[in-house]
Order: sequence, then C-alpha cells, then structure tokens
Amino acid sequence: MEAYGDDVWRYACFMTKRRDAADDITQDVFWKAYRHRFAFRGECSVKTWLLGITRRTAINYLRSAFVRKVTLFGLFSPQGTSRSAESVMMDRQAERSLWETVLGLPAKYREVLVLDAHYELSNNEIAELLDLSEGTVKSRLHRARAKVERKLKEEEPR
Repeated sequence: MEAYGDDVWRYACFMTKRRDAADDITQDVFWKAYRHRFAFRGECSVKTWLLGITRRTAINYLRSAFVRKVTLFGLFSPQGTSRSAESVMMDRQAERSLWETVLGLPAKYREVLVLDAHYELSNNEIAELLDLSEGTVKSRLHRARAKVERKLKEEEPR
C-alpha cells in the first residue's frame, strides 16, 4: 500500500471524479488484493494488477444505483510551489484547464491518456489492463492527444 496507494487513489479519483469515492475504492482495492493475493500470477507488474482491480471496482461503483442518483463534482485542486503568487496562480489556472480538458474527454480516451501520461504504463500494459489490442491503445492515445491539443488551442486567448 505504501508503494502503490497514491497511484490507486489517483486512478480511482480519475475514474469517479470524486475524492470521497476514491477513498472508499482505494480501501476496497487493497482489501481485495490482500484477500486474493495468492491469485496474482505475476503475468504483469503488481502496479498493473492493482490498477486493474481499481478500474473494475470504480466501474462497479459508477454503475451502482447510488451513484446514478448523485451529482458528480470535479474535485481536483492542483498544488503550487513557493514562487510568486502571480506565477503560482497562472500555473494553477493552466493546470486546472488541462485537467478539465482531460476529464471532459470521453472515458475511453481519458482512461488511456491518464494511464499513459500519469501512470507511465507501456502501451502493452494499458492494452492488458483495459483488455484491448495494442493498436487500439495507440489509436486512442493519438486521438486523445489530438482532442486535448485542439481544445487547448480553442481556449487560448487571441
């Protein structure tokens, strides 16, 4: 949990767009991993195995009747550094805009982009995790990056 807890929580948060749900899902993931630790066959990395459990748990959470009746909020708040207030504010605004753009993508594009850029999984690992072909992963990554780039260019001040 020390090694992969943050990764699992962040992925759950990306999937659900809710911090409180990410807390619950992370706890469930590590409980499931502990209960089924002997089922881990070593065909992938531990990180990929845990992210797979996270993905399935988050999808089940999103399918539940409770979630369908609750409004989901975007609850991301990027952290700044000890620079000038203006610089920090500009960076936060740019990062927030980027996250809003990424989170606004359709799930199939958002998911591959986050797994690639944030979790630094290989195309093969992403393909295994999402049960897709490697070609599909490459295609979705290309399209996701193009959509983000296009959206950010539209938002640029003229």
